[in-house]
Formats: sequence, C-alpha cells, structure tokens
Amino acid sequence: MAHPYYPSGNPRFNHVAFSVPSDLLDETNRADICRFWGQVLGFDEMPMMTLDRKRLILSCVHWDQFIFLIAEDDPMRCPRMDHFGFAVGALDELEAARDRAVEFRRQDPRVDLIDLAVDDRGPIKIHSIYVGYLLPMLCELQWWEFERS
Repeated sequence: MAHPYYPSGNPRFNHVAFSVPSDLLDETNRADICRFWGQVLGFDEMPMMTLDRKRLILSCVHWDQFIFLIAEDDPMRCPRMDHFGFAVGALDELEAARDRAVEFRRQDPRVDLIDLAVDDRGPIKIHSIYVGYLLPMLCELQWWEFERS
C-alpha cells in the first residue's frame, strides 16, 4: 500500500553529503578514498563531477545513490559512532564486505572496522558491521533476518 504523501511509490534515500578539508580532496587522498570505497563496497567515483581539492562524488552502486564530499574551511566533525547506513540483501553479502574491509586493513591501518554484531529483537535479527576510511562518518551495513513462521 502506497503512503498517502507518495502515491507514486516509496521515496528513496539518495545521498549523504559531508564537508571535508580540501587536502582530503587532493589527487593522492581522492585516489585512496576511491580505492577503499570501491574495493570494499563497490562505490565508484563519478569523475565528471570531480573538482580537485573541492569536490568528490562516489556513486553507491547506482548513479542516483551517492556520497557527496565537498571541501570546506570548517569541515564536518562528529563522534565515531555517527554513521550513515546501507541495507544488503543477504548475510553472505554483509560478511563479504566485512572480509574485504579486513583485507584492505592489512595494507592500510586507517580502516576503521566494527565487526559483525547481531541485535536480536525476537522475530527480527539485525546483523551489522561498521566500516570507515578517511571520511568523517562510518558506514553501517545491515542485513535484517526475519523469523520464518
């Protein structure tokens, strides 16, 4: 059943934006950011949108879902557990992302990883990991397991 405000269908969350120091958007750091987020989660740079030391946009598997990084003199700062989230469709996809983050961390200790945990709410179990790399917020990946009747 459609929500009365959105009869054409459920709206989708399409992006998150972070302000970062301009140095984080230089060629070297952009390459590091693109390598991690690409190899671990499959996010790709949208190169036609990149402006050296000013802007980087990472497509989150599809062009209309993205992370928008913008340079600011007073960049975003937040506590470690502030995060944005993505849902995956299967536990093995969540575990594979965790394994890729572990592997990446072997080469680069700047990876922040909070390993797989399960929040058991009876008929629903929420499996999750948190991964971070150079950005001001972590990314939480979740898989929701529903009890079968």
